[in-house]
Amino acid sequence: MARSTVALIARKCNGPLIIETAYINEIRPDEALVEIHAVGICHADISCLDGAGVVKEVGRNITHISPGDKVLLSYNYCGHCVQCSQGHPAYCLSMLSLNFEGRRPDGSFKMMTQDKQPLYSNHFGQSSFARLAVVSGPCMVKVAAETPLELFAPLGCGLQTGAGAIFNTLNIPPGATLAIFGVGSVGMSAMMAAKIREARVIIAIDLIESRLELARKLGATHTIHGSDSGVAEQLAMICQSDGVMFALDTTGSPTIIERMIKSLGTRGRAASVGAPPPDKLVSLNVLEHLTRGREYVGCNQGDSIAHQMIPFLIEQYSLGKYPLNEIVKFYDIDDFDLALTDMKSGKTIKPVLVWTTNSGCNGLA
Repeated sequence: MARSTVALIARKCNGPLIIETAYINEIRPDEALVEIHAVGICHADISCLDGAGVVKEVGRNITHISPGDKVLLSYNYCGHCVQCSQGHPAYCLSMLSLNFEGRRPDGSFKMMTQDKQPLYSNHFGQSSFARLAVVSGPCMVKVAAETPLELFAPLGCGLQTGAGAIFNTLNIPPGATLAIFGVGSVGMSAMMAAKIREARVIIAIDLIESRLELARKLGATHTIHGSDSGVAEQLAMICQSDGVMFALDTTGSPTIIERMIKSLGTRGRAASVGAPPPDKLVSLNVLEHLTRGREYVGCNQGDSIAHQMIPFLIEQYSLGKYPLNEIVKFYDIDDFDLALTDMKSGKTIKPVLVWTTNSGCNGLA
């Protein structure tokens, strides 16, 4: 008999989230059943990309996790393609099918609705907007028993993306100059990572003044309001050069990306982590790009290996170098609408939904 749980379910694309009963199909040998304690909300698609919980049951092929372990959840990957084999699982050749199709690669479903309809519940190999989640093996990162899951739940996606963009994709050295276009949760994480890397100049650019104020508190040496004209000229003046050495876009706006590339100095390097709509294109002056030796690259998950990046960020937090607590705000799962509203308005940088003993019961028989 299928086990039941409660979950936040959207019955149609762009439809509202509703707390409903769902049923869990039998887990596979390479999966685990995890009781979710907290889950971060991602700005990209208003769905869960990262969570944290306690393992209840494991399939026979799972050897790195045991029932009772605390785990943080991240993205899924195959582990054997050329990119995985070379230490770049964030670029797994099966990334799309394993993380974004909502079901297992063989077409089967992990969960179903209370009226026995298939539920697309394999987002990032986990779909942890539920009290119980069926999680693919590679997604789970074991953490110490004393780890506060609600605080570190967001590390598995956006925050490791921002930090990884600095440590891996851009690989900025000490003394570098850096501009971050958009300082939501991903941008704030990147900024804190840049401070760890001892960048000389860290410039935060955003439209929300409260974010710029927090950015100054957490390590930005300069801030620029996104509506200001002549951003490229301001960056060149601040850096005392023909532009900034490194830049990161978290907005996904083609207009902002073009502005970022224009702001690069000679031999500057920029990366994007924000995803624009697929029909939107970025215009690039190829001749100028070529003659000035600029680089512009994509960045998925910060090229991070979650089993390495997540423990590192937890360690940096314990050393006072990665003040995650400054950007996280907790909401009971029943208050998900408020959490979504606060995120969209910019009031909260990183909302985390927390399951308490009685939460998730509103409206259920």
